[in-house]
Amino acid sequence: MTLPDSRSGTSGTGAAPAPSRRAPLWWAAAALLFGAAFGTNVATPLLPLYRESLHLSPSDVNAIFGVYALGLAPSLLLGGPASDRYGRLRVLVPSVFLTGVASLVFLIGAHTTALLYAARFVQGLASGAAFSVGSAWLQDIVGTGRAQVAARRASLALNAGFCLGPLTGGLLAEYGPAPLTLPFVVHAVLVGFVLLAAGVVAGRGAWATDRGRSPGASLLPRTGLSRPAKRLFRRTLIPTAICVYAFPSVAITVLPLLLPHRAHVVAFTGVLAAVTLGMGAVVQPFAHLVTRARGAVGAALGALGYGLGALAAGSESPTLVFIGGALLGAGAGLCLNAGLTLVHELSSPATRGAGNGLFYTWAYVGFAAPLLTTAFVAIDDLVVPILVLAGLAALTAGWLCLGGRTRTLPMTSPAGGD
Repeated sequence: MTLPDSRSGTSGTGAAPAPSRRAPLWWAAAALLFGAAFGTNVATPLLPLYRESLHLSPSDVNAIFGVYALGLAPSLLLGGPASDRYGRLRVLVPSVFLTGVASLVFLIGAHTTALLYAARFVQGLASGAAFSVGSAWLQDIVGTGRAQVAARRASLALNAGFCLGPLTGGLLAEYGPAPLTLPFVVHAVLVGFVLLAAGVVAGRGAWATDRGRSPGASLLPRTGLSRPAKRLFRRTLIPTAICVYAFPSVAITVLPLLLPHRAHVVAFTGVLAAVTLGMGAVVQPFAHLVTRARGAVGAALGALGYGLGALAAGSESPTLVFIGGALLGAGAGLCLNAGLTLVHELSSPATRGAGNGLFYTWAYVGFAAPLLTTAFVAIDDLVVPILVLAGLAALTAGWLCLGGRTRTLPMTSPAGGD
């Protein structure tokens, strides 16, 4: 299975493969995205166990959850441009492999807080490059003019991994042996499998022609967007991106705190994470029905989800928590689809890695939401910060509805931009 190269009139792997070769190759990209995404939330339902065994406060738990974003920042900013310069696979494959290594670090850090921070940081470092470069490679494979198809496939692969990772981790930890070991072993094995499967599907031809789109490009994140496109990025992509992870991260880490006396809390958290993140995958086949307003609709669903979370804070109702989590997950899925579609439309193949990296960087700013929600109030007073989040999400929906519609814009600046 090969990609076109310069001898066929294209620049490296910047063009899409021939239609007859396209389908198997995009499966390889989706498998790698799935393997990386699966690992990011395996540890999430285990946080109550770590909290109990290491005597951690809610803020400590959310800090361990959020340090992931510190590893993501440099990875997202540098991984995409590196793939534009050196080739997608040369960055993507080592990054996915490193997500498996991060799970192995969790094994040795089960009872050491410092190693938990280290494992989560490495997980972020690996996942950032995997997400941005994997999304860019899938966009390259699908081809120019099919932005919604590429966004739907990338969103499905990511959200399926985000969903099944915590579900597997929660159920294995609650009902299987070695609760702080087996979930990470499963992910490490999965990473080995998807690397092998993707290698078989892509074949040596993909490596041979994966020479990069911009061989002399800077390793700094320069998107090359025109001024109108940069304005659209700031006004539309940034608020859309922040919703992508602000919604599910609060659902998974904060909403379970509203049910402090519930039995089987690890399994409950795992199922809640699966419902929340699974809804991000469920909405993908229907995202095109919302057309250009899907970002605004996603933010509005997030506002409703936060509102139900605030109600659950007073009633301790697991039903409200589940419904709120589902709405937050659906909203996040629509925002992810909207953002990836717009990145595809605005960027050129030579700068697509950098564009995706910047989008995901802003998306992971949303990971600060759980820490900000719990840092200044007691668990009994969580209703106030959750209502504040609901208000911010509603304002974001209004902003995107009134001023965030995509227009036809020149992709790149004549001078190259930054």
